[in-house]
Amino acid sequence: MEQSRPFGGISGSTLKLIAVITMLIDHTGAAVISTIYRHPAIAADPGLQELWRNIYNLSRDIGRIAFPIFCFLLVEGFLHTRNPAKYAWRLFCFALISEIPFDLTLKGSWFFPAKQNVYFTLLIGLLVMIGIRQITQNGARNLFLAAIPIAAGMYLALKIDTDYNYKGVFLIAILYLMHHTRLYQCVGGAAAVSWELPAPLAFIPVWLYNGRRGLRLKYVFYWFYPVHLMILWAVKTCVIPALPL
Repeated sequence: MEQSRPFGGISGSTLKLIAVITMLIDHTGAAVISTIYRHPAIAADPGLQELWRNIYNLSRDIGRIAFPIFCFLLVEGFLHTRNPAKYAWRLFCFALISEIPFDLTLKGSWFFPAKQNVYFTLLIGLLVMIGIRQITQNGARNLFLAAIPIAAGMYLALKIDTDYNYKGVFLIAILYLMHHTRLYQCVGGAAAVSWELPAPLAFIPVWLYNGRRGLRLKYVFYWFYPVHLMILWAVKTCVIPALPL
């Protein structure tokens, strides 16, 4: 869906970079900055601790922009892929690869079965889109049946408690159902994530998307998630305790 955008718009790879950078800021806040402001030396100085807590809150707010963009890119990927099954398999593999880094860095344990990483959310969202496509392929009269895979996907995400759980799957479904019109996508998507401010701001760069792929760095972005989590874990557990705070 290539459209005229101000200054030529932004490509898919630029959107991915925005999502990756804001995600990195978010996870740095969750893993590293939170460790710093809880450090006994920082906690002993209320003013300094408040400064680090404000930095933490800012990093988490910036990070809210990442997930809606990833969901939009998932929908775009599904619309353009020739092999949805291969796409699903790739997401599943990286979900497995990322689970220990996710648990270590954000949950404090190498095994934390109560919470699953965001790749599982994206995988379930992809399966929901496949289900919707199958049900509605004979026309709009079957559109109401799309509620079946959506409800099933939301229940599964809630049951295994994926990152963003049922709300993330619902956002993906909304973006897919409204993909024919970018304005509807942006308005519907912003409404679907309005429970978590400032996440709706993610749809400003989404609106500027020009439909072009940009740089072909697919596996770089896939690997970035588990690799950056492991780096943050190393900083959190090895570097921060050694600092003369």
